[in-house]
Amino acid sequence: MRDILTEIIATARRNKLRTALTGFAVAWGIFIIIFLLGAGNGLINMVEQNSLRVMDNSMMIFGGRTSKPYAGFKEGRFIALDDKDVATTATQFPGIVDSHSPQISENGLNITFGTEYSADNTLRGVCPDYFKIHKSELLCGRFINEMDNRERRKVVVLSEAQAKEIAQGKERSLVGKHVRVGEFSFLVVGIEKNDASQMESPAYTAFNTLRTMYGCGDEVDNIEFSFNGIESVSQNERFEDDYRAQLNGNHSAAPDDGEAVWIWNRLTQNIQMNTATTIIRTALWVIGIFTLLSGIVGVSNIMLITVKERTREFGIRKAIGATPWSILRMIIAESVVITGFFGYIGMLVGMVANWYMDATVGNQVVDMGMFQTTLFVNPTVGIDVCIEATMVMIVAGTLAGLVPARRAANVRPVEALKAE
Repeated sequence: MRDILTEIIATARRNKLRTALTGFAVAWGIFIIIFLLGAGNGLINMVEQNSLRVMDNSMMIFGGRTSKPYAGFKEGRFIALDDKDVATTATQFPGIVDSHSPQISENGLNITFGTEYSADNTLRGVCPDYFKIHKSELLCGRFINEMDNRERRKVVVLSEAQAKEIAQGKERSLVGKHVRVGEFSFLVVGIEKNDASQMESPAYTAFNTLRTMYGCGDEVDNIEFSFNGIESVSQNERFEDDYRAQLNGNHSAAPDDGEAVWIWNRLTQNIQMNTATTIIRTALWVIGIFTLLSGIVGVSNIMLITVKERTREFGIRKAIGATPWSILRMIIAESVVITGFFGYIGMLVGMVANWYMDATVGNQVVDMGMFQTTLFVNPTVGIDVCIEATMVMIVAGTLAGLVPARRAANVRPVEALKAE
């Protein structure tokens, strides 16, 4: 093996420019694969991070308008969700529906603490399960609990942004103190960490508290719930149809009327996102591999030229007893070494480029107007991708040298010795 490597190095030294240009094409191809996959991973991680604050296996339900006549009613009738829909959600799907929370909101409220205030806020009445569904995180204090809801306590959980605005850098000191929300006084029991991916940061109070204070009757703005036991697209669709039929029945709407109530199924969204992620990763691999192929073609052409230049040498080798396999092995080894050496250079440069992107663009927060997001999140590739790229290089180098090697192995000594 040492003799083969020595011979490969000697051949490369004799043709420095040709070897360098061929190697650059290979290195560029691997660099493109690593860089594109890193950038793609950064975008995919960004999307996944922005969806982490809400459970994938959850739904949000809104009232809508009927799109077809049913049971003597015309189409276009507005459907308002109510307590009956909440009870249907909680009781009619045992073993599937897990946590659930009806919601009701009051908008345009000022939050005041002493002389400081935060204008135009939303106060949202929720049940304790809401915070579980949204994977909410506390800066300090606690969330709304079941006793708050049952006893209609006037307690509030502020967002971190609201707390900073009215406490001027002493957000944690607000817990245990009273603030005025609209026309009512509330006890601050907790402060929720900011979620920059959300369009708004509301304050929260108990669902029954807000409903009683503003006289909302039995209506709810929307319902959120998490579910379990659904493992396939068909099961998901079947459950959604059954659930819609139950809620439509509560309001004398056609069971299959898809507009009477609106269902935001986050599991469907997650399935679609996973499919899109697979397509993106496949497309990036295809682009990178086709770029690499241009370098592989260059290696193959160089090896063909090498075989032609060394035809006389191969004839002499075979005349003194060299086997076709030894010549075949030598040419393939030279192809693999050139491809592997320059390929690893391209891989290292690609990984450095990804690390640089992570240290610069990966830490920049982009203001999208309604919410903020990080453009790239960990735009790097894992060890599995490096192993896959290594296998691609080995296979590519073998294929690039196979045709020239077969030609060299089939050279007849007599004809080779006549070659110029």
